[in-house]
Amino acid sequence: MKHSVLQKFIKYTSVNILGMMGLSLYILADTYFVSKALGSIGIASLNLSISIYSIIHGLGLMIGIGGATKFIILKTQKNEKANRVFSTALKVGLVIGILLILIGIFGSKRLAMGLGADSVTLPLTQTYLTTILVFAPFFIVNNILLAFVRNDNNPNLSMIAMLVGSFSNIILDYLFIFPLNMGIFGAAFATALAPMISILVLMVHFAHKNNTIKLIRNKLELNLVYDIFSLGLSSFIIEVSSAVALITFNIVILRLEGNDGVAAYAIVANLALVAIAIFTGLAQGAQPLISNYFGLKEFDRLKKTRKFALITTFIIAFVIYIITMVFSESIIQIFNSENNSLVAQMADVGLKFYFLGFFFAGINIVTTMILSATENIREALFISLSRGLIIIVPVVLMASYFWNMIGVWLAFVITESIVTGIGIYLEQLRNKSIINRKN
Repeated sequence: MKHSVLQKFIKYTSVNILGMMGLSLYILADTYFVSKALGSIGIASLNLSISIYSIIHGLGLMIGIGGATKFIILKTQKNEKANRVFSTALKVGLVIGILLILIGIFGSKRLAMGLGADSVTLPLTQTYLTTILVFAPFFIVNNILLAFVRNDNNPNLSMIAMLVGSFSNIILDYLFIFPLNMGIFGAAFATALAPMISILVLMVHFAHKNNTIKLIRNKLELNLVYDIFSLGLSSFIIEVSSAVALITFNIVILRLEGNDGVAAYAIVANLALVAIAIFTGLAQGAQPLISNYFGLKEFDRLKKTRKFALITTFIIAFVIYIITMVFSESIIQIFNSENNSLVAQMADVGLKFYFLGFFFAGINIVTTMILSATENIREALFISLSRGLIIIVPVVLMASYFWNMIGVWLAFVITESIVTGIGIYLEQLRNKSIINRKN
């Protein structure tokens, strides 16, 4: 039994980690090509915009993971409502996407200013935001399809779709920014086309004989919408937490070091997105297994999968940190086309402090997924909120006040370590509750 659980764990998580790494290259490719074409001001403008991309991505994950989790739980229980979940998820995603289009058309300038854009960075930030928001429905639908196809026993196709979309984005980034000279709009447009290409790949699943996902006509059921949102809310909070942290960091760094500081943080934050994507891929890959074992009440297999996931997070964090320590100067140079010594120095220090936080962040991301996949919504939401909306903001404000930029970098480490402690405490309380009920 242990061998089969491990085999399934490796199968699902490995392909999903690769897929999420590919997905994270959306923004990383933008950062690289924008740095070459527009320098530190371009990177700073891009970094001011990424928080909105994270929110759009989070909305897609919330509906996709929440819907797919509900789908697989109902499916294992042979409940006929499983067929209605996919249609409901798509409808909700499209409605939210349309609202984001309206924000992009009518509110992007005000939004850019609210994110900290000044007279230098405003034109570039506004252009990027408008483009991303107008194409928001495709980002959301892509995330919905990725989750459902993965949970419908086709993780390989989900991985292929993510990778094809990401590599298309890299090629289009180069084409639009350099030969076609489209500037930051080209970077945003390339990123926006990537999910459309991914969706086309995912359509293959619906022609497959083993497909069990059905698009049916049904009225919007509020109880299903509530279930989808509640099961996926922790995934959304993870992304919103990243966005809130990014906005807070940008505002604090602008005060301390100006646009050069934001450019240095952009390098660190964009590389951190890849690390977060790896842990998110691990969590999302394990989620169908956890949900399936939970639905079937196979708790021994569930515990083994949880153990494998937590051990893997530590291994990944260790490898990421060693790579960062050894190659930090070379990595920074890739994104520092102007050879700005101040940006390089701040980014180097930032990588070495900031990336210590992933020893804790990986555990927190996986723990949140496990709680959500087993319908412990309240605990999952509490951990997600603690990571971003409750702890990170006061910590970065206080740490930067006492230690300036060192405090900014340490804020992430302090926050994630505190949240890990909270997670351990909640786990102990839950275990005591289970023991008391047995007695």
